[in-house]
Amino acid sequence: QVHLEESRGGLVQPGGSLRLSCAASGNTADIYAMGWYRQAPGKQRELVAIITTHGAEPNYGDSVKGRFTISRDMAGAKITVYLQMDNLKLEDTAVYICKALQPARDDVDGQGTQVTVSS
Repeated sequence: QVHLEESRGGLVQPGGSLRLSCAASGNTADIYAMGWYRQAPGKQRELVAIITTHGAEPNYGDSVKGRFTISRDMAGAKITVYLQMDNLKLEDTAVYICKALQPARDDVDGQGTQVTVSS
Protein backbone atom coordinates (compact mmCIF):
# COMPACT_ATOMS: atom_id res chain seq x y z
CA GLN A 1 0.00 0.00 0.00
CA VAL A 2 1.22 3.48 -0.88
CA HIS A 3 1.10 6.32 1.63
CA LEU A 4 1.38 9.93 0.47
CA GLU A 5 2.53 12.69 2.79
CA GLU A 6 1.97 16.18 1.49
CA SER A 7 3.49 19.41 2.66
CA ARG A 8 1.27 22.28 3.68
CA GLY A 9 0.24 24.92 1.21
CA GLY A 10 -0.30 28.45 2.31
CA LEU A 11 -1.17 32.03 1.55
CA VAL A 12 0.99 33.94 -0.88
CA GLN A 13 0.73 37.25 -2.66
CA PRO A 14 0.38 37.49 -6.42
CA GLY A 15 3.76 37.19 -8.05
CA GLY A 16 5.10 35.21 -5.13
CA SER A 17 6.45 31.69 -4.90
CA LEU A 18 5.63 28.55 -3.00
CA ARG A 19 7.00 25.02 -3.00
CA LEU A 20 4.98 21.90 -2.36
CA SER A 21 6.29 18.44 -1.72
CA CYS A 22 4.71 15.01 -1.69
CA ALA A 23 6.45 11.90 -0.41
CA ALA A 24 5.35 8.39 -1.27
CA SER A 25 6.29 5.51 0.97
CA GLY A 26 5.28 1.90 1.38
CA ASN A 27 4.84 -0.30 -1.68
CA THR A 28 6.07 2.22 -4.25
CA ALA A 29 7.44 -0.24 -6.79
CA ASP A 30 4.39 0.04 -9.05
CA ILE A 31 4.26 3.84 -9.11
CA TYR A 32 4.66 5.04 -12.68
CA ALA A 33 4.32 8.76 -12.11
CA MET A 34 3.51 11.32 -9.45
CA GLY A 35 2.32 14.86 -9.49
CA TRP A 36 -0.47 17.25 -8.68
CA TYR A 37 -3.94 18.07 -9.80
CA ARG A 38 -5.88 21.02 -8.44
CA GLN A 39 -9.49 21.75 -7.68
CA ALA A 40 -10.85 25.26 -7.41
CA PRO A 41 -14.42 26.04 -6.26
CA GLY A 42 -16.86 25.69 -9.12
CA LYS A 43 -14.22 24.36 -11.50
CA GLN A 44 -13.25 20.95 -12.75
CA ARG A 45 -10.18 19.23 -11.44
CA GLU A 46 -7.24 20.02 -13.69
CA LEU A 47 -3.75 18.73 -14.20
CA VAL A 48 -0.99 20.84 -12.70
CA ALA A 49 2.11 18.73 -13.33
CA ILE A 50 3.09 15.09 -13.56
CA ILE A 51 6.53 13.50 -13.63
CA THR A 52 7.35 9.86 -14.27
CA THR A 53 9.65 7.72 -12.18
CA HIS A 54 11.72 6.69 -15.18
CA GLY A 55 13.05 9.94 -16.58
CA ALA A 56 10.54 11.03 -19.19
CA GLU A 57 9.85 14.73 -19.63
CA PRO A 58 7.32 16.15 -17.16
CA ASN A 59 3.87 17.10 -18.31
CA TYR A 60 2.35 20.44 -17.30
CA GLY A 61 -1.09 21.92 -17.49
CA ASP A 62 -1.29 24.77 -19.99
CA SER A 63 -2.12 27.34 -17.33
CA VAL A 64 1.08 26.71 -15.36
CA LYS A 65 3.64 26.16 -18.12
CA GLY A 66 6.64 28.40 -17.68
CA ARG A 67 5.76 29.21 -14.07
CA PHE A 68 5.72 25.87 -12.27
CA THR A 69 8.46 23.26 -12.16
CA ILE A 70 8.10 19.69 -10.97
CA SER A 71 11.04 17.56 -9.89
CA ARG A 72 11.52 14.26 -8.13
CA ASP A 73 13.91 12.54 -5.76
CA MET A 74 14.10 8.79 -5.41
CA ALA A 75 15.84 7.22 -2.43
CA GLY A 76 15.26 3.53 -2.02
CA ALA A 77 11.56 2.88 -1.82
CA LYS A 78 10.71 6.51 -1.05
CA ILE A 79 9.72 8.82 -3.87
CA THR A 80 9.43 12.54 -3.25
CA VAL A 81 8.16 15.03 -5.79
CA TYR A 82 8.44 18.78 -5.53
CA LEU A 83 6.40 21.49 -7.17
CA GLN A 84 8.07 24.88 -7.37
CA MET A 85 5.41 27.47 -8.09
CA ASP A 86 6.63 30.88 -9.20
CA ASN A 87 4.85 34.01 -10.37
CA LEU A 88 1.67 32.83 -8.69
CA LYS A 89 -1.58 34.31 -9.88
CA LEU A 90 -4.97 34.74 -8.27
CA GLU A 91 -6.33 31.96 -10.47
CA ASP A 92 -3.83 29.50 -9.00
CA THR A 93 -5.89 29.46 -5.82
CA ALA A 94 -7.11 25.89 -5.34
CA VAL A 95 -6.74 22.71 -3.37
CA TYR A 96 -3.67 20.94 -4.71
CA ILE A 97 -3.95 17.18 -4.62
CA CYS A 98 -0.94 14.92 -4.90
CA LYS A 99 -1.47 11.78 -6.95
CA ALA A 100 0.53 8.60 -7.47
CA LEU A 101 -0.29 6.78 -10.68
CA GLN A 102 -0.03 3.00 -10.68
CA PRO A 103 -1.04 1.31 -13.93
CA ALA A 104 -1.39 -2.08 -12.27
CA ARG A 105 -3.25 -0.76 -9.24
CA ASP A 106 -5.62 2.00 -8.22
CA ASP A 107 -4.15 5.50 -8.24
CA VAL A 108 -3.58 7.02 -4.83
CA ASP A 109 -4.57 10.58 -3.92
CA GLY A 110 -3.24 12.63 -1.07
CA GLN A 111 -5.57 14.56 1.19
CA GLY A 112 -4.92 17.82 -0.60
CA THR A 113 -3.54 21.13 0.55
CA GLN A 114 -4.92 24.64 0.13
CA VAL A 115 -2.95 27.20 -1.82
CA THR A 116 -4.38 30.69 -1.70
CA VAL A 117 -3.04 33.54 -3.78
CA SER A 118 -4.32 36.85 -2.52
CA SER A 119 -3.16 40.38 -1.91
